[in-house]
Amino acid sequence: MHGPFNRGPGRKPMGEINVVPFIDVMLVLLVIFMITAPMLTQGVQVDLPRVTSEPIESMEDREPITVTIDEQGRYYISLGDELSPVPLDDISNKVIAVLERRPDTPVLVKGHRNVPYGQVVTLMSTLQTAGVPNVGLISEPPPSDS
Repeated sequence: MHGPFNRGPGRKPMGEINVVPFIDVMLVLLVIFMITAPMLTQGVQVDLPRVTSEPIESMEDREPITVTIDEQGRYYISLGDELSPVPLDDISNKVIAVLERRPDTPVLVKGHRNVPYGQVVTLMSTLQTAGVPNVGLISEPPPSDS
């Protein structure tokens, strides 16, 4: 009687796991994420100022509110996946609505390098009026001379 469940004398059950199918699945997921990740970044294309600065602390699970000023001086507000142009007067209402639900939400300003300083200050004043305690400024690191 030799069958798949009948083991001969001296044969031990195999205690190994075949990980090849697991590796195949992981490689397929890796390729999918590599293809879709660049599509997830969205926003208004702005030429950020280049300065040397320390990055802000990790925001882990807190999705920030990003207010962008493009080269023409138009304002955009990014709330998670939503990106919409808004007038300056409506920014405070939208920020207040988000901060009432999630008071620890970080607020970041992303301004084009050619936007007048006064326009950035006006935006930051509007955010302060809306009750934002701290506003972060987004910049790019300077090009390395290597």
